[in-house]
Formats: sequence, structure tokens, C-alpha cells
Amino acid sequence: MAIFTARRTRRRGPRRFSARDRAVLAVLLGIPLLLDLVIVWGPTVASIVLSFTGWDGISDIEWVGTENYENLFTNYPQFWPAVRHNLLWLAFLGLVATPFGLLLAVLIDRGVRFSRFYQSTIYLPVVLSLAVVGFIAQLVFSRDQGALNAILGDTANPTDWLGDPDINIWMVLLAAAWRHTGYVMILYLAGLKAVDASLKEAAAIDGASETQTFFRVVLPTLRPVNVIVGVITVIEGLRAFDIVYAVNKGRNGLELLSVLVTDNIIGEASRIGFGSAIAVVLLVVSMGFVVTYLVQEIRGEKSR
Repeated sequence: MAIFTARRTRRRGPRRFSARDRAVLAVLLGIPLLLDLVIVWGPTVASIVLSFTGWDGISDIEWVGTENYENLFTNYPQFWPAVRHNLLWLAFLGLVATPFGLLLAVLIDRGVRFSRFYQSTIYLPVVLSLAVVGFIAQLVFSRDQGALNAILGDTANPTDWLGDPDINIWMVLLAAAWRHTGYVMILYLAGLKAVDASLKEAAAIDGASETQTFFRVVLPTLRPVNVIVGVITVIEGLRAFDIVYAVNKGRNGLELLSVLVTDNIIGEASRIGFGSAIAVVLLVVSMGFVVTYLVQEIRGEKSR
């Protein structure tokens, strides 16, 4: 009987896909791939090509080489403040909002009372778009009718939280971090639920404290979550647009690269070629951060 079964197994060989199976696979894989090419990579390649032109969207396309990039780095005063603001945005989300989200995830994972309520409340801002968060920020930080000045009781000489270019970027960052923290908390909370409890027990038996157990046992097992959170943080920090545009159209201290792209492409003086050059710079910076982070994480994973 065993010989007969082995012969049947050898006789079957690898399963062959029928024409119908191939058609289904082609549709299921082809449609998403086609949409990705049309919606993502098509405009990306078009932006790279247009960044070397002086096209305004109406007249004939004129090839100008690297002139747009030279003007961008040397003759465009809004560029470097926007770069600094984007880097500040990334640093704030990465060094403040993300660790705070991890802390909240650890506290909720310990099973504190009303943990479901805290989890839902902290996650609630994630379902809001950044544009809506910007409108909420206006209600809170408005100079004359904002909730913050009303709470502080500063009615005689109210602080212009969103109008002062020295402090408005920090107020907007707080609003953006309010949303980002909930997202990070949910991701880390899912990762903490998947950690093997026996690892914590073994560390406790070896005499490790809770802090030592977390940093030496739990956190290393969260490496896949760290990769996801790191990439999301970089993307959120560099693509920020909605919230500053809702507050003051990204001006007076809230300049960002994404705002400059919009202003130059669909602004009053349409400069599609120049705006595409800014978009390419933003793409290169984003890819640089993401690729470097992923390579470091993959190397760390292989060395374990």
C-alpha cells in the first residue's frame, strides 16, 4: 500500500495551472499593477521629465536642462525654509510623537482599567484627515476666539498662536502629533499582543527588571513593527500638506516642500516644470530616508 501511494505521488508531479487559472491570476495581478503604473509611477516619471523643462501647461514644452534645479537651490528664497520645516516635522514626529505612541501602547498592553476606552479615544484622531485636524487646530489656537486663549484667560493681549511665525509651526506640529500618536499606538499595541509571553517569563526568572525585559527582550521582537512605524513616520513627515494649507495655505512660517509644489504647479503663475523639480527633490529625500532605514533594518535582521 505504501509503495502504491508513493508511486501515485511521484506520478502526479507538480500541479499545472489551467488556462482559466492563468486568466484569473493575470486579472488579479494585472489590474493592481496597471493601476499602480498609471496612478503612481506614471506621474512620477512624468514629473521627473517635466522637471527639466520650462513648461507652463499651455505653451510648448521647452527643454531647459538643470536650470530649474539651479534656480531652486540658489534663487528661490522659500526653498530652504521649507526644507528646514520638513526636517523639523520629521524630527518631531520621530523623536516625540512616535516614542509617546509606544509608551501609550505599553501602558495599555499592561491591562490598565478602562483600557478599551483609552484605546478608542487615543485612536479617534486617526480617522480624521489632516485637513480636518487643521480646522480643529484653528478652533483651539485661534487668536481671538480660540479655546486655548479662552482657557488661559488672556483676552487683553491674546497670543497669536497660528499667526506668529516663530511659534505657529510648533502648534501645528502638536496637532499633527495628536493624530500620529494614535496611529503609532495601535501598530505597537498589535505588535505587543504578538510577543511570546514565555520570553517575558524567562527574562523575569533570570532576574531582569521590567525595564530591562522591555528593552532587551520585547523591543527587539518588535523589529517588523519598527520598520512599518519608521517608514510611516518618514512619509508623514515629508508629505505633510493638508494641515498647513487648512491653517494659512502654508505661508507665514508654515512653508513646506509640498506646499511649494502646489503653489508652483496650480498657482496663479503656473510653472509646472519648476514645481516638478521641487517634487523630484521631495521624492529623492523621501526615498533616501526610507531606503536607508529599510537597509539598516534588513541588515540588523540578518545579523541576528
